[in-house]
Formats: sequence, structure tokens, C-alpha cells
Amino acid sequence: MGETQRWPNAWVRAGLDLAILQGEALHGYAIAAELERCGLGRLKGGSLYPTLGKLEQARLVEAVWLPGESGPGRKAYTLTLAGRDERSRLAEGWRDLSDTLVALGQPARTEQ
Repeated sequence: MGETQRWPNAWVRAGLDLAILQGEALHGYAIAAELERCGLGRLKGGSLYPTLGKLEQARLVEAVWLPGESGPGRKAYTLTLAGRDERSRLAEGWRDLSDTLVALGQPARTEQ
């Protein structure tokens, strides 16, 4: 793990859809930079762009080409209404999983 990555790669990969769906109207490089800033580490194009493609194919994000100021254009991704719904569903699922994992570590209560 690099200095900027707080969690194991497997955790980051498992939560990547939700992490990407948290953002708004960003291009791939900006998405990667924001996720790195939040502690998910430096994502490689081999994990970020296939995930963006999958989300686009599922109509959870829309991609539009923006002209470049001094270079080539780039794709910008925005959430669709379905993407917002999926973001809420995934976030609830992750909260439930987290609560369950924490509860597993608690001592069992015995009935009196």
C-alpha cells in the first residue's frame, strides 16, 4: 500500500463503483485524483476506466466529450437519475455490511 492508500486494494476495488458514484461531473483524471485524496490510493487506468465504462454501459453515468483548452478533449462523467438511485442503494448496503462486521466483533449478549 502506498502512503496515500488507507485500505487494502481488495477493499478499494470492491467499493470502487460507490466511490465513483459519489462524484459529480468529473473527468477520469479528476476522479482518480479525488479518490486518491480521500485515501483510496493512486488508481491505475486499468481499474478506473473499465469501471467508468461499466457504469456508463449500465446508464448510471453519462459521458460527454469536452474540448481541451490546450490539448485533446476528454470525457466528463455525470451521474444519471439511475446513478443517484444506485448510489443510495450501494451506500445503504455498505453501511449494513459495516454494521454487521462491527457487530461480529462485539461480545455476545446473554439473556438474563
